[in-house]
Amino acid sequence: MEDKKTAILIENLDKVYKLYDKPVDRIKEAFGFGRHKRHSEHFALHGVDLQVAQGETVGIIGTNGSGKSTILKIITGVLSPSAGKVEVNGRISALLELGAGFNMEYTGIENIYLNGTMMGFSEEEINAKMQDILDFADIGDFVHQPCKTYSSGMFVRLAFAVAINIEPEILIVDEALSVGDVFFQSKCYHKFEEFKAMGKTILFVSHDLSSISKYCDRVVLLNKGRKLGEGSPKEMIDIYKRVLVGQYDLPDENDNTNMLDENHADSQEPRNLDSTKAADTLEYGTKQAEITEFYMQDESGVRTNALIKGSTFSIHMKVKFYETINAPIFAFTIKNVKGVEITGTNTMFERAFLEPVAAGETKEIVFTQKIDLQGGEYLLSLGVTGYEGEEFKAYHRLYDVLDITVISDKNTVGFYDMNTTVTVSDVKEDSNIIPYKANA
Repeated sequence: MEDKKTAILIENLDKVYKLYDKPVDRIKEAFGFGRHKRHSEHFALHGVDLQVAQGETVGIIGTNGSGKSTILKIITGVLSPSAGKVEVNGRISALLELGAGFNMEYTGIENIYLNGTMMGFSEEEINAKMQDILDFADIGDFVHQPCKTYSSGMFVRLAFAVAINIEPEILIVDEALSVGDVFFQSKCYHKFEEFKAMGKTILFVSHDLSSISKYCDRVVLLNKGRKLGEGSPKEMIDIYKRVLVGQYDLPDENDNTNMLDENHADSQEPRNLDSTKAADTLEYGTKQAEITEFYMQDESGVRTNALIKGSTFSIHMKVKFYETINAPIFAFTIKNVKGVEITGTNTMFERAFLEPVAAGETKEIVFTQKIDLQGGEYLLSLGVTGYEGEEFKAYHRLYDVLDITVISDKNTVGFYDMNTTVTVSDVKEDSNIIPYKANA
């Protein structure tokens, strides 16, 4: 960072909110009734340091309530810090709450001028950008209608188009790259890549770990208002996955240990992933056998629901048998969020286990495979079934019991990546071949 100027500098940043048990306590404290404090303090941010160099793309990740959006609002001036130092060098365009500055009674055109003026642009500068904004939003003649008549999709398209086409020196993005249909999203990401190529500074908050991995040079991990560490996307995403499933002891309030410190990381004792079924899990079966525990592990042996595309992972389940079963079949299925079955297998297909199991026994089944699914969200279902004579029996089935996040920096068409190898070579033209010409 020595060779580049600092675009954003934050030192020892605090944001504190006063919480009151009753509304009247706020009034009593404001007027000084009584000597004791009537509120408790909630630190949305506490002691956070952050430095972003010009031209750098930095991602911020963390669980809900970790302070990600709060820090962006302080940087953009929407919120004031309770303590600490904040310096911003450069014109900012922020994609925080899309359309927050829009007047719903105004037309799209009027709102473009309104927002451009609020960002400090002259009418001439807005006129110069108008066609780019209209082309990007692509909402047709609706741009001349009041925004209150827009669909939610049209509204966010216009809001995004206004913010992204201002071409600021610093772009602040908070979960705003997934608006609109797939074609508009593609346009948004293309513009994002243009910004990176132009050397713009980007601060990017998202739960989409694939986008964080693909676009960010560096990632900062927040949790409960504190910065737990910063480093490469791969390092921080790996630690974030452990935080998500409660497999990482978080430092106490007075511990400034970076989570990337090897000694701190090695001291963590593994904990079991909670295999409690999701609230909307469909469960049924005869219960002659029961799935009592289930989890997934990545190739490092960490229990997690987030997997790096192309890596090896394993699905584990324990099954307790209450009756003797001649030939149980253990299975898993992976579906997309729309319920389409993408893939799956079972021990009968794999010819992996064709033995009887006695009552009272417990078996642990491990399916190990490579994850070549495209980046995105999926659902895992588990089952133990079998045949009693000619009759098929479902002893225990759990549908949509775990969600799977596949993190990818390269997606292809469809559900799977075929890991294609591509070659392109020159072909010498044959002078004897007559080019084809269509009939007039």
